[in-house]
Amino acid sequence: MSQNKIALIFPGQGAQIVGMGKDFFEAFPVAKETFLEADRILSRSLSSLIFNGPQEELTQTKNSQVAIYVVSIALWRVFKERFGNIEPAVCAGLSLGEYTAMTVSGLIAFEEGVKLVQARGNYMQEAAESNPGTMAVVLGLDLDAVNQVLEGEEGVWVANLNCPGQIVISGTKEGIERVSPLIKEKGAKRVLPLDVSGAFHSGLMQSAKEKLSDLIQSLEIESEHTPFVMNVTGDFVESVEAVRQNLIDQVVSPVYWEKGVRAMLKKGVNTFIEIGPGKTLTGMNKKIGVEGRSMNLSKLEDLEAIAAELR
Repeated sequence: MSQNKIALIFPGQGAQIVGMGKDFFEAFPVAKETFLEADRILSRSLSSLIFNGPQEELTQTKNSQVAIYVVSIALWRVFKERFGNIEPAVCAGLSLGEYTAMTVSGLIAFEEGVKLVQARGNYMQEAAESNPGTMAVVLGLDLDAVNQVLEGEEGVWVANLNCPGQIVISGTKEGIERVSPLIKEKGAKRVLPLDVSGAFHSGLMQSAKEKLSDLIQSLEIESEHTPFVMNVTGDFVESVEAVRQNLIDQVVSPVYWEKGVRAMLKKGVNTFIEIGPGKTLTGMNKKIGVEGRSMNLSKLEDLEAIAAELR
């Protein structure tokens, strides 16, 4: 196993589905305790909402973020129990997943993570309700061309750079509707609206950033941790001060996911394991052209598939 240089990566909002993690809850005491611990910390039965729905309620930002965080940590704890001799070379997460990665890296404790992610979800939902907006994905156009269209445009920002040929823009509904035909004229293959409840990673999230800032400033962050790649820079971040500032900025800043993956590859990572609901990041790795292995842990049977791959 020594030749495996492993990155553990964690999904963001949008991966939620009713029943996620229930098979782990039922099969592993460490997973069950994670869900029950979160219920205690939040003083509500989040686990019941995760396992039973309804989907509309689970999908609300104030619920989906903390739900995905708890499920991802539960699965990671099972992974750690099953593959205790595996030490990741690096951790990273997409948007909300960055908080999971911070917990796994040893930067923050689970209890602090649950409280912080719940607050983040609340603040982002409030911001979305106060400043309604939406997002769209631009296919087949590079960043320079998208920026040329957005230059001088009010209320629209670049939100995610996930993989080649795919750029997510975020902003007011009017703004997105106004720039979409202009982006197509510039040469985009398609501009597709996303089914989201707000303009995430945009200036419309400024109030969430301000509220979150106070919490993050007072957050206890460990200086000793597994190497960690962050969204705002798309690179390794070491100092506690930089971690804090990036976390605060992340709510309104573009997510440089592809750049972060390339930074991990540059450091010799040859195996990516996505832990949490869905396979979004594994799919992005294919589009980025990752030549090493990309696996995901979202269902019980995935444990055996990972064991077989890592033999």
